[in-house]
Amino acid sequence: MNLDAAVIVAAGSNLAGDYPSCEALLEAAVAYMGEAGLPVVRRSAWWRSAAWPAVNMAPEYRNGVLLVEPTLDAHATLSKLLEIERRFGRRRGEANAARTLDLDLIAFGREVIEVPGLQIPHPRAHQRLFVMGPLAQIAPGWRHPVSGAMAATLARLASVGRDATPA
Repeated sequence: MNLDAAVIVAAGSNLAGDYPSCEALLEAAVAYMGEAGLPVVRRSAWWRSAAWPAVNMAPEYRNGVLLVEPTLDAHATLSKLLEIERRFGRRRGEANAARTLDLDLIAFGREVIEVPGLQIPHPRAHQRLFVMGPLAQIAPGWRHPVSGAMAATLARLASVGRDATPA
């Protein structure tokens, strides 16, 4: 896959909902994404990390990164991701609250978008080891559309979620 055209989605969960584990929920969500028109062409392993920012206040997270075939524009992709979150039991409320499924649109090719409700690339993903670590695992040469830094470098420099490791 051409990394300059990659649609990058971070997936996370720390509540299993109706599934036996967070990993099982994430696997089901990845499988459903293709049916929903967002085919996953490459994915990382699941990583584990403490909840953030209140590391002692919520169950541990499972996170991973998906490279998705671009089939929709950025706005429609974000809408589809939010729809999938709801299908898997996500209820939005308090910021950083525990959740069944979190799907963040990290990058949409080389596009830079800043409009209400959509900021691409994701404004904080480059700081998070639980995003950049999995991304570096599957696309170490991916370059951030603004800084130009490679995923592997961003993973080394990430300051948030330093406890993140492959599960």
